[in-house]
This record gives sequence, structure tokens and C-alpha cells, in this order.
Amino acid sequence: MIDVHFWPTPNGKKVTILLEELCIEYRIVPVNIGRGDQFEKAFLKLNPNHRMPVIVDHAPKGGGAPISVFESGAIMMYLAEKEGRFWPQDLRGKYEVTQWIMWQMANQGPKLGECGHFRRLEGREGDQSYAIRRFTDEAHRLYGVLNNRLYDRPYLAGDEYTIADMIAYPWTVNWQGQGQDINEFKHFRRWFEEIGKRPAVIRGMAVGKDLSIDTAKLPPEEQARIRKMLYNQRAIPAPG
Repeated sequence: MIDVHFWPTPNGKKVTILLEELCIEYRIVPVNIGRGDQFEKAFLKLNPNHRMPVIVDHAPKGGGAPISVFESGAIMMYLAEKEGRFWPQDLRGKYEVTQWIMWQMANQGPKLGECGHFRRLEGREGDQSYAIRRFTDEAHRLYGVLNNRLYDRPYLAGDEYTIADMIAYPWTVNWQGQGQDINEFKHFRRWFEEIGKRPAVIRGMAVGKDLSIDTAKLPPEEQARIRKMLYNQRAIPAPG
């Protein structure tokens, strides 16, 4: 059994897509990031970076004590390696996939996250025009990277569907909120539509839909509390 400490964000949905593709039994452990569950002591023991997702594998390969893994890219690699699917282990195939995992973690996720962040804050926190332009343009560049990669191959790592595709897909679902028009990127759009029709992807993306909260419907003071907690974090003091 795999415990998935989860909230329905793109980073969480990467993992549930893979678990659905692998047909692995798993249990969702909600981590309500709007309430601050990610700062609880029990969660910090699993992830000192106080971010979800985290998995705990109660039946690791080779036996022994449960293994916990944080960071979505590391989780994807752990599960794919354990099950022997969606991540080739020959030298060339392995690093063809690995480089796209690193690209997603270092570029696509952070930059599209900042793009959405500043676009949501427009008109509420002073002049955000430079930040909006900066990250909307960067999002456009990254969609171009995907588009150029996919013009001559069906999937990011080549002819086979892998964890490289699964990790990148959830961050593209909100392309409109990122100020993009995917009709500009026909090769990306073909990939996007194909991936989105996979039954396991549909199931993985639907996980946690009952947990989602529309913060726009919350009282203003609660919205302000959540923004302060999520967007103005500073270091947690070390114990002792």
C-alpha cells in the first residue's frame, strides 16, 4: 500500500496519474495546504521542505521498513523504477526521460506557478505588470519548448509514453489561466489532447476533486489569511 500525502494541485496530480497508470493500490492522506497541514510536526518529519506530495511505501522493494519520498520528481522516479514501467533503465533511455523530469521540476513547474500567481494577484497587491509580463512570456517560451520537442516525436522522450509526459501534463491544463493560446502550438496541442484522453490520466486528474476549495468564495479575511500563509513564508526555526 502506498500512502499519498496529497492536495489537488498539479504537483499532487502528477503522482496520482502515475499510480493510476501503474494500477497500484494507494490511499490518499489529505494535506490541506490552505489550513496549514503542511507545517504540522508529523508532516515535517516526512518532508522538511513542508510541501506536498509525499509518499510512504509500506511494501518497498526488497522488504524492510516503510520508505518515504518527497518531491514529485523523486516520487515519479521511485515508483517507475520499483514497478519497472514508464522509465527505461538503459543508459540512453533513462537519461532521455530524466532530463525532462529535471526540466519540469526546474523550469515548467516553478515558472508556470509564478505566472499563475502574479496573474491572480493583478489589481490586488500593487502594480504587478512587470511580473505578469515576465512570467507570461516565460510560460510562452516553455510551451514553445514543448511544441518544438514534439514536432517530430509522439512523446517527450521519444516513441514511448513515460513519466516525462505524466509529470509535465498537469501543469499545462490551466493554459488559459497562464495567458496562453495553445492553438499557437499545434504539436503541443496534439500531445495535450492525446494525453488528456488516457483513462488513467482522467482518473488521476480527478483524484481529490471533493477536496478542492474555491478560495474566491471565502470571506475576505480568510482569503487574506491563506495568502499570507502561502505567499509570505519565512524559515521555520530549527528544533532545540
